[in-house]
Amino acid sequence: MSRFITASDRYIFRLTVVPMIGVFVLAASLLMLEKMLRLFEFVSMEGGPVGVVFEMLLNLIPEYAGLAIPLGLMLGVLFAFRKLAMSSELDVMRAVGLSYTRLLRVPFLITFGLMALNFAIVGFIQPQARFAYEEMEYELRSGALGASIKVGEFNTIEDRMALRIEGSEDDGRELRGIFARLADDDGQVLSITAREGRFLANREDRNTIVLRLMDGTIVHDVADGTPRVLSFSQHDLPIDLPALQDFRERGEDEREYVLPELLEIGWSPQSTEIERAGSLANFNYRMVEVVMMIMLPFLAVALAIPPKRSTSALGVFLSIVIVVAYHKVNQYGAEVAAIGQLDPFLALWGPFAVLFAMIAWMYYQVAFVPGGQAIGFLETFYAKIGRLIGRIFGRNRLKGVVPDGEFGEQHDEQEQALDEALHGVRGAA
Repeated sequence: MSRFITASDRYIFRLTVVPMIGVFVLAASLLMLEKMLRLFEFVSMEGGPVGVVFEMLLNLIPEYAGLAIPLGLMLGVLFAFRKLAMSSELDVMRAVGLSYTRLLRVPFLITFGLMALNFAIVGFIQPQARFAYEEMEYELRSGALGASIKVGEFNTIEDRMALRIEGSEDDGRELRGIFARLADDDGQVLSITAREGRFLANREDRNTIVLRLMDGTIVHDVADGTPRVLSFSQHDLPIDLPALQDFRERGEDEREYVLPELLEIGWSPQSTEIERAGSLANFNYRMVEVVMMIMLPFLAVALAIPPKRSTSALGVFLSIVIVVAYHKVNQYGAEVAAIGQLDPFLALWGPFAVLFAMIAWMYYQVAFVPGGQAIGFLETFYAKIGRLIGRIFGRNRLKGVVPDGEFGEQHDEQEQALDEALHGVRGAA
């Protein structure tokens, strides 16, 4: 094993893993940030506890990991080889006979491990997490998560109970100053006041929670009679919640199926044309997202090495654009194939073939052509634009330091002194 993994391999491993993990965390955080803000707004409007937001975000991690993992792998390898190139260590390694393909041994070992992880995520974990997210959203909308009660407002529960409180603690589970009015199936109305109360779980029935009231009064309104009044020190009030089984079964969307289920639907003669097209499109989309990762180390090397005597970071920008754009192209291809407008294999593997050919050409230019540059023409254009912008801003800085009038006066004085000096030289001659 020590012969297979050398000191240079361990060095490249350290250079790759640290930025790869950082990029993965950063990309996943940025992708979830906008969703997190929307979830906070949604949960607050529905009156749910804040902790539900983080549970829902946890179920979104597999969704965003499908893009964050390839992006982290790409930039991890790119930053590692860029550092080697900028410090001239890459030239030393090449001089002692190490080819680019040999230097990619450890990055490819990392790639195979991440491919297996991404396959498990997009093939099995992501569908289950998506369904769990949809179920939690449904429960939150219906109140089945034990949503907190809004203070100072009448809260309607199951169209049979009106509840108002003066204060709450512990995310709405501890209530103070309670007034409740509820009606039963016979039309009888109960008015309840209590000093405090607390929500408790009902272990016997998941569709019911218990509101335990302390130190209060119950007024039972009778249609043709005197209302009955009852004081209590403790009273348990059951509150029915929407039945969890009312939520739909998994599989309304093809993205909620795991890979074996997609193949079973796509190859089943009992499935409709739309079902087969949607299942095969989703299956090919997931597979192509995993297989494309094997090309990322080659692309990273092709974009990591800038021209000699250059510190251009154009390759970093292009790498992000290529990975994200290819992901979006695959999403569009899957959507088009799912409605039967294009063959799923062609819609998903066609762009992969184009990307494969482009990366193969770029890597060949860097690894096997002496002095070759995969994006040399773009680097030249980028350098010209940079120099032009530098001259523009440099001229503006000069104008800001010396005012035009003062600069003109100094120029005239210098010309006059030069003329006098030349006149004196001529007179002496």
